[in-house]
Amino acid sequence: AGYLQDLCPFSTMGKKSRVKTQKSGSGASAVVSPKETMNLISELLQKCSSAAPSAGKEWEEYVQIRGLVEKICKKQKGMSIVFEGSREDYFPDLMSWAQENGASCDSFTVANFGTEGYGLRATRDIKAEELFLWIPRKMLMTVESAQNSVLGPLYSQDRILQAMGNVTLAFHLLCERANPSSFWQPYIRSLPQEYDTPLFYQQDEVQVLLGTQAVQDVLSQYKNTARQYAYFYKLLQTHPAASKLLLKDSFTFEDYRWAVSSVMTRQNQIPTEDGSRIILALIPVWDMCNHTNGLITTGYNLEDDRCECVALQDYKENEQIYIFYGTRSNAEFVIHSGFFFQDNAHDRVKIKLGVSKSERLYAMKAEVLARAGIPASCIFALHCNEPPISAQLLAFLRVFCMTEEELKDYLFGDRAINKIFTLGKSEFPVSWENEIKLWTFLETRAALLLKTYKTTSQEDRSILEKPDLSLHSRMAIQLHLAEKQILEKASASGRAKRLHFEKKLEEGAPLPVYEESDSALLENTDADAKRPLILRKLEEVEEGQEIQAEEHSHILNGEKAVYVMDMEANGEPVQEETQEKVSKDANSASDSIRSSTQKGQREVVDLSASRTEDNPKENSE
Repeated sequence: AGYLQDLCPFSTMGKKSRVKTQKSGSGASAVVSPKETMNLISELLQKCSSAAPSAGKEWEEYVQIRGLVEKICKKQKGMSIVFEGSREDYFPDLMSWAQENGASCDSFTVANFGTEGYGLRATRDIKAEELFLWIPRKMLMTVESAQNSVLGPLYSQDRILQAMGNVTLAFHLLCERANPSSFWQPYIRSLPQEYDTPLFYQQDEVQVLLGTQAVQDVLSQYKNTARQYAYFYKLLQTHPAASKLLLKDSFTFEDYRWAVSSVMTRQNQIPTEDGSRIILALIPVWDMCNHTNGLITTGYNLEDDRCECVALQDYKENEQIYIFYGTRSNAEFVIHSGFFFQDNAHDRVKIKLGVSKSERLYAMKAEVLARAGIPASCIFALHCNEPPISAQLLAFLRVFCMTEEELKDYLFGDRAINKIFTLGKSEFPVSWENEIKLWTFLETRAALLLKTYKTTSQEDRSILEKPDLSLHSRMAIQLHLAEKQILEKASASGRAKRLHFEKKLEEGAPLPVYEESDSALLENTDADAKRPLILRKLEEVEEGQEIQAEEHSHILNGEKAVYVMDMEANGEPVQEETQEKVSKDANSASDSIRSSTQKGQREVVDLSASRTEDNPKENSE
């Protein structure tokens, strides 16, 4: 399939057996003074809109925000719109509705896979790369369908809804859930009523995450969700355009948390009908697929105006059908998808590195780095597999460890321009001394990071053996352990490399010298690659960092183009953002469109799975 590209999906697992589903309707009205609730909402909005807490005070702030939210939830008990019966009661209606509206449903059925939750089971043999699933646009819930719905008038007047597609989708979902005659009712009723995202954790379960790299994002996620809830609660009560929304009288925090998690775990990017823009969407039926390692096998076919999925591998009748959600770390899976994937081939931890501005050689190092397209300060990643560092991080460390003479050589020496391009290639060391320095640095830095944890890997393994550990606490401990294992491997790898290069130096081995004939080694073989290796591989850079994603050209080959796009930049839940963040998100959406050079191909956009409840491995439900 010409449109199988690498893309970034998200998924999570919802609570299956524990789901309390309730009856559709406006819910039981609790006897609570609207003024009492509004006062608490105002207090919450103020608390969540205040400046970021000082370092070390983030947990204290989270506990305060959570306390206010719990007071609000107590007053709203019984007010949510919910469905009767169990979730699986609604799967037959989902499949009938999909069939009636032009989806392909004859190759699979929805089934319960135990600890992996619900997923798709093949009802016949399916060959690898065979097109077995398609979902037409009319079934999708998108930002466009939200604008054309009862939410339209409010959308047209509210800045946050206009700026943030994920918030809009969350409200679209809530408005349609409140309307028993909504076209999307069969889909909405089939969704989990609860999720395993950190928004659903108990406070003591969130506390287990303290010390992991994920915890800051988890605390921010809760604060942002609470702030948005308070803002929209006030808006629904006061804005004339909200007066006709069924949601107005029963908009609870638990409703918003559910909608945010539904969107955060399932959202994907698709093109608009004319192919001119990328918008967010929920894709019924397809979003039941669970995750495994592999390649992205889902695209958007603009010619037939539908989402299409081809098989990742051969599937026999009655086997579970998996898709690949993308190159997400386990921290990202836990935060945005609600599961930990044990065999994650793309797991990594973040490492922040920078050249000190007070260093004597700062200007020279910054200049060499700039020529290689790398900032002097940046967040990189240490990977779970070999090599633990990317070409970009290798280039940074080489420059970071250069002597003044080496820096001069790379700035003014013979073939300096060509040498810049070798910085990210392991075949061309700057010097044996430089290699020893950089691998010693990596070995030491990883070992120091390991010392910041309160438990050891062995202690984590012992905790995981406890039978009474909750699912959420288990995921938190698994994250701790995974981070440590990556750091342990990086430190061991640094030591092995250091010893290797010390031997080279001792032996007086000749240094490999870059020749013009070696230029082929500088070529990246990736389909989208025509620039030196060190100038790419930017997927590990987090939002807000200095590294800017490269611009992607929108080349049309023949009559059609094949677009590939990444899912929502960091899978962040519905987050209220400043204009700067909004424009950054817009840029990341446009940056994620890459053109293919395959001539005459049908226009297809790669999707990333944004899944929830239906997940493999450690996702028990």
